[in-house]
Amino acid sequence: MLNVMRKLLLITLTLGMAVPVQADIQAPPGTNYTSSRKLGRAISNILYGFIEIPEQMVRKTESEGYVSGYSHGIVDGTRRSLKRVGYGVYELLTFHCPSFHGTFKPPYTRCGADDRIEMNPRDGLSEYPPMLGYESYFRHSRGQKW
Repeated sequence: MLNVMRKLLLITLTLGMAVPVQADIQAPPGTNYTSSRKLGRAISNILYGFIEIPEQMVRKTESEGYVSGYSHGIVDGTRRSLKRVGYGVYELLTFHCPSFHGTFKPPYTRCGADDRIEMNPRDGLSEYPPMLGYESYFRHSRGQKW
């Protein structure tokens, strides 16, 4: 009986070792950034970079009042617009080669220590220009369950 148990254990271990080991190998974060994404980012920054002007006017008006919105908002929006268009031209000329630390990531300042790109209205630019108008990702009404 003991001999049969040993053989059964040996067969189980042998079969267990023969099964290929599978691992969860994930792609590195930089694989989302390709040359086509860089080209798209360049075109959107060139074509829609001017949207920073009304966007900053609205943001400054909401946070600091109308006088700031119509003075500092216009100046800051123009600065951000020119910066965005400049980066767009740079990325358009270099879209085929990884120019930022050997990757296709955007070269401009990002918010936060990780690789998430978020809108930071004071310091950094988002990856794509802001969109005008109201945008919602949530449903604002509840369905009736009668």
